[in-house]
Amino acid sequence: MNFTTCPNCSRRIPSSVYFCPYCAHPAGLRGWIWLRSHLVLVLLAAILLYLFGRWLFFPSGSFRYAAPTPTLTSTLSATITPFPILVYLPTSTPAPTLTEAPTNTPTSLPTATPTLTPTPSPTPITIVTQLVAKDNMVQVYVPAGEFKMGSTRSEDPQALDEELPQHIVSLDAYWIDQTEVTNAQYALCVAAAACTKPKDTSSLSRASYYNNTQYASFPVIYVTWDQAAAYCKWGGRRLPTEAEWEKAARGPDGRFYPWGNTFDGSRANYCDINCVNAWKDSHYDDGYTDTSPVGDYPDGASPYGALDMAGNVYEWVADWFGPYSRIQQSNPTGPVIGLEHIIRGGSWGDDQVHIRSAVRSHVAALPAYQSNFIGFRCAR
Repeated sequence: MNFTTCPNCSRRIPSSVYFCPYCAHPAGLRGWIWLRSHLVLVLLAAILLYLFGRWLFFPSGSFRYAAPTPTLTSTLSATITPFPILVYLPTSTPAPTLTEAPTNTPTSLPTATPTLTPTPSPTPITIVTQLVAKDNMVQVYVPAGEFKMGSTRSEDPQALDEELPQHIVSLDAYWIDQTEVTNAQYALCVAAAACTKPKDTSSLSRASYYNNTQYASFPVIYVTWDQAAAYCKWGGRRLPTEAEWEKAARGPDGRFYPWGNTFDGSRANYCDINCVNAWKDSHYDDGYTDTSPVGDYPDGASPYGALDMAGNVYEWVADWFGPYSRIQQSNPTGPVIGLEHIIRGGSWGDDQVHIRSAVRSHVAALPAYQSNFIGFRCAR
């Protein structure tokens, strides 16, 4: 075996090795040959390692983060500046130059005021009524036409999920009871053997209610959906659809409450200071712990003259509960079948949010479901 001396550490090493086993110097002849033959590859690897390290540790210098040129910024600035001037210039005068804009801008602002005037109030609706001889119920007329059913949170921040989305509904003309059916009226149907008595004859604060003449003009309660439907059938009518109920309550202009868009606790029987619930409103006192006589709040009438559409008692409607659709509908009747019936209008136990005309409440569709806060009215 041939040996040589490492020029770096001066140790005797075999001449056949590529590198010195003591100091890793390319001492052997074959080492020098390998180094010369692979010099290009070594240099290329060094360059690649340098570029990769710069890309990894100095990304701001990479093309991925190239900053926009100053030219683009100045161009955008020059484009945006004139817009405020053009928006507020009166159309009746020629557009001034840029040097005149600061002087004319304050005097041109009032010219936009006429376009911001409130929309005129809709023409008052003529209230038309008729009397149903069978039970002496007064009905109000709702003409055919379209209305916005449901809510949008942009218009009414208090809107609940069940009220969405708002959609257009077209209805044929119909009549709806002006008030909720009373104890005395329901007793006529019971006497005719067309209805069964309410499940309970009391109310929240009265041990004797249904069969007490003192409360003859108060809304009947503790009636199931089937009992309400049976009464309407006996009276030559039917339960209103959900859409019919809502249009009668809020009118064609989609008001939040029957009387308008501003809450007024003196216009409805709701959870005021007499209420037993924790959310009672102490600002109003109507003297009633639960139900009140029907029609006792004439200032809360809807545009068509329907009374007690907000508060007093919830009211059964014909529809099964189901989600709203965005598609425009004509005379909708709700799902063919469901698990829950709908009640509308809120009650004496609800706060101001839940007596809004768009609120949809739904209860389990049990045959015997009844409550001291649910009544009904009919339509045809």
